[in-house]
Amino acid sequence: MITARKIPGFRRREIVWSYLFVAIPVLGFIIFGLAPLVSSFVLSFMDWDMVSPAQWNGTGNYKEMIVDEKFYKSLYNTLYLLIEIPIGMVFSLFIAILMNRKLKGVSFLRTIYYIPVISPIIAVSLLWKWILNNDYGLINDWIYSLFGIQGPNWLGDPHWVKPSFILMGLWGGVGRTMVLYLAGLQAIAPDYYEAATVDGANRWNLFRYITFPLLSPIHFFVIVMGIIGTFQSFSQVYIMASDGGPEYSGATIVFYIFNEAFKYFNMGYASAVAWVLGILIFIITLIQFKLSKRWVYND
Repeated sequence: MITARKIPGFRRREIVWSYLFVAIPVLGFIIFGLAPLVSSFVLSFMDWDMVSPAQWNGTGNYKEMIVDEKFYKSLYNTLYLLIEIPIGMVFSLFIAILMNRKLKGVSFLRTIYYIPVISPIIAVSLLWKWILNNDYGLINDWIYSLFGIQGPNWLGDPHWVKPSFILMGLWGGVGRTMVLYLAGLQAIAPDYYEAATVDGANRWNLFRYITFPLLSPIHFFVIVMGIIGTFQSFSQVYIMASDGGPEYSGATIVFYIFNEAFKYFNMGYASAVAWVLGILIFIITLIQFKLSKRWVYND
């Protein structure tokens, strides 16, 4: 057995420095990750307004959540926004197929489609708030000029607030998914298409039996990350519907948590809702990984 005394001095210094480098991210995780996680769990069983001392409340916060109408409303709004995921996947795959062709200026077009992805979400939200304005917004101006009718009150009508967020999300997220699909398309070996073409397959058959199945890992990744991202959506709601929208029709679950924590200073209740949200995301993600074995082609 090699003892510590038999290790050369330079080797001991390497070991010490390696532990020091590892300690930095570990310490960061403990301070900014693990400690807040444990603290929020403890706070979910307490009443705390961030001023007076916290008082033990047991399961009172969770019981209050069960009868809170705004909790269910914000959860429904968040689930409604999941409609954006399949719609965005269809548009992104269609654009990726077009961008995969050898066209003049295709690199420029790819860049144009990707610009919304790297744009600051706050600036984009302010831009879309202006575009969707009921009185002078560009979309309603186009609707009136083309059809001669008044467009909907996008951010003022409870029936149109969530479609407004979906429309904005499609504009901002299609480019990211397009890049993923484009990478997947370019990774498919041409031999598959050549062999299928020799056997008499048409374009639809090539897409249905080759392209779409071989892109299944990307489908899975987009769905998982899309659901997690939708459940965490906050910034656009805070900017475009700062009060949660008419009849609280635009509030997401994270927006609801933010209001309870930093507007009403009900930190214990907000922590309880956050834990329910985290468990919900974990369960949905776990189910997706279990079901992925049936349809995701990993070879």
